[in-house]
Amino acid sequence: MKSGLKKRRITLIYFFYWFMVSYMIAALVFWYIALNIQNEQITRFKVLSLDKDSISYTSNFSQIKVEEETKTFQYIGEGLTFLLLIIAGAVVVFRMLRKQLLLSKQQKDFMMAITHELKTPIAVLKLNLETMQKRKLDSERQNKLMMASLSETDRLNALCSNMLLLNEMDALGYVITKEDILLNDIISECINDHRSRNPDRDFIAEVEPGLRVIGDHMMLKLALNNLLDNAIKYSSKNVPVVVKGWHSADAVNIQVIDEGEGISETDTKRIFEKFYRGAGKRVKGTGIGLYVTKQIVNQNKGSLSFQPNRPKGSIFTISFAS
Repeated sequence: MKSGLKKRRITLIYFFYWFMVSYMIAALVFWYIALNIQNEQITRFKVLSLDKDSISYTSNFSQIKVEEETKTFQYIGEGLTFLLLIIAGAVVVFRMLRKQLLLSKQQKDFMMAITHELKTPIAVLKLNLETMQKRKLDSERQNKLMMASLSETDRLNALCSNMLLLNEMDALGYVITKEDILLNDIISECINDHRSRNPDRDFIAEVEPGLRVIGDHMMLKLALNNLLDNAIKYSSKNVPVVVKGWHSADAVNIQVIDEGEGISETDTKRIFEKFYRGAGKRVKGTGIGLYVTKQIVNQNKGSLSFQPNRPKGSIFTISFAS
């Protein structure tokens, strides 16, 4: 119901906008016709005022006609100029309006998603703590609840990190720290973190030794964690998540490979846009993970790309020039 009202409201906004543009163009056409009629009337009056028996009648008549044609061309030139300005301005304003409406919708979707993302781990943490408080549990059960609680706090921490970094990037306030990094350590840290948070998942690491780059350790770890989080969310528990690292001729590369549902060709073009979720609306998420990851990789002088995994799944590749 609300969605239908919102669509009708947007349609109404577009209708009134293009109605006003059409009105301005119609007014311009009316202005041209009125001036042209006035020019013809003035020319007719001048011609009737001429003395037909005068020797200079022919030259005066020709001069009046030249003045009429000059005025006509002037009106045409001015009219076309104003028409082009109106059309150009209308197109620019329409694009800005559509972009603003789209951004507003994305922000509303983001607020709904972020609320859900915050409420879920908070509810799980509250339930786990209340269970441990009210019941006498054996050590194994307590450990499971503790692990689940830690996993949810890690989710909250990752979400807050993405949010803070997104805000700093938008405000151009984040300055990367350049240091010599052994990517093997970052990959090991990220995989170990996810193994502890997801003990029922299988992670496979195929990493060459000595993968070194110059960059920001914290940011690159966050970027890899985001890709691993996506791989876990979009694939089932019975298939592994694979992380590869290797040297190519002119680059150091990291790949995160999953065998999940994959990404449609339509969504592929927009997956790195801020707040865009696409098919991911069916899965928990905020639509900022891949955007933040892309920005992190770019700021560290690298590139992030996507390709489908055959027969199904996704492959994300981070490359740094060596």
